[in-house]
Amino acid sequence: MLQIGNSWDTVLADEVKKPYFADLMQKVSKEYEKATVYPPKENIYNALRLTPYEKVKILLLGQDPYHGEGQAHGLAFSVLPGVPCPPSLQNMFKELQSDLGIPVSTNGCLTAWGEQGVLLLNTVLTVREGEPNSHKNLGWTTFTDAVIRSLNDREDPVIFLLWGANAKEKLPLITNSRHYVLSAPHPSPLSAHRGFFGCKHFSKCNLILQRQNKAPINWQLSF
Repeated sequence: MLQIGNSWDTVLADEVKKPYFADLMQKVSKEYEKATVYPPKENIYNALRLTPYEKVKILLLGQDPYHGEGQAHGLAFSVLPGVPCPPSLQNMFKELQSDLGIPVSTNGCLTAWGEQGVLLLNTVLTVREGEPNSHKNLGWTTFTDAVIRSLNDREDPVIFLLWGANAKEKLPLITNSRHYVLSAPHPSPLSAHRGFFGCKHFSKCNLILQRQNKAPINWQLSF
């Protein structure tokens, strides 16, 4: 049984009783036994652990974990302290600098964002070493779609940040007009120049939050 340790356990209680979830857990366990898989097993649900259901202000949706050694720790786009920032994260920091004047960070650990209400969720929560998207067909997307639907069901508005084609595929799950959707190309070097740079999503999120009388996100990370 899934044990996150906060309100997500209640929100997802019915979901994790479904047959597909038991099958998913079995497949994931076998993958960890026969291959090197990231993130470490104890970190798979870090995004949900860090940002309880009722605390979510923003959902920033990623694709799947980084597939290099020592990078992934269960938060989309984030790497552990001391690990060099991957290109997409570097581009996010460049946009932050352009948008809000925040100096480009060399610290790629986004835990501080999660603590403030930014749910850093990947659509797929595990990956084999060196094989991006290797777990996309295990069943994770059924589970993370349920997470997105649960946020869509919430009365308190959520800002959905959908960057790239993979994230935009989740638009049909966001049906309530009370929520906000900000979409842009992915921050990867392949697409950032097609509209991610200049999207100003960081300042737009804070303007929306301030209109709701919520505390804005302090996007600046400690070095």
